[in-house]
Amino acid sequence: MKEKLMGFARLARPANLPTAAADIMAGFAIALYLKNIVVIDFLKEYNVDLLLLVFSSVSLYAGGVVFNDVFDADLDAVERPERAIPSGLVPKKEAIYFGTILMLIGITLAFKTTVLSGLISVALTMAILTYDGYFKKFNFFGPLNMGICRGLNLLMGMSILGSLDQWYISLVPVVYIFAITLISRGEVHGNNKKHIVWAGILYALVITSILFMVMWQTFQILAIVPFLFLFGYLIFKPLIKAYKENSPKNIKSAVIGGVLSLVVMNACWVAGFSNWYLALAVLLLLPLSMLLSKLFAVT
Repeated sequence: MKEKLMGFARLARPANLPTAAADIMAGFAIALYLKNIVVIDFLKEYNVDLLLLVFSSVSLYAGGVVFNDVFDADLDAVERPERAIPSGLVPKKEAIYFGTILMLIGITLAFKTTVLSGLISVALTMAILTYDGYFKKFNFFGPLNMGICRGLNLLMGMSILGSLDQWYISLVPVVYIFAITLISRGEVHGNNKKHIVWAGILYALVITSILFMVMWQTFQILAIVPFLFLFGYLIFKPLIKAYKENSPKNIKSAVIGGVLSLVVMNACWVAGFSNWYLALAVLLLLPLSMLLSKLFAVT
């Protein structure tokens, strides 16, 4: 029984889940700044709303990666037979039930926050399933679809007040996830230097975009710069190593570094649109992700 429970946990990718929570916190900070609302004042009365969206996002993310393994069961039987479904630890039918329950929980919690949040959660669920079941096999539309999922997750955090201002900010995580998904194309067989170069260009575009948007909206440059430096270091260090030695091991490390650094990217948004100490609170999700990545697979 214990082994089977661990199998279900492995399906949900626990190390990735704090990154989903960080998206919501970043979107929440952006939304409140744009409405001139002090975060602490809002949380005194509406802290439950934030928690509902955090757990909604985490549930949808977990459900999405479960369905990813469901759709990939035949391929994983060849390339990754140790995974929960192909190994027989979790039957495919039970995995489908598990993923469905997680997604229904996510949608329900989002609708309990605002109607707009609920509608975004439905769109996010559709984007997740279309990626898992179809678009991920395409070199362009697969990464784009995955990026849209992350952009919608940030939008869900921004929807906490029932409206969406400056929605285009959500395009930044779309580009970032597009880059990570490009890198992951060589995770099994290697030989993806061209994708790594493009990912590096997109990473630079993401950092520049975050800095520009914060300068344009808030002018809180001093608060965001340390977080941006940390972000750049964490994503470019493994990427450069993967380019120099283009092996599946190094490519996987670059993917893991990119996924876990989503927490740092979201801390950048919070530092720019709220304050540095709340950004540090978001950043505390990073060691949690790193610890969980030692116990559970990230990719």
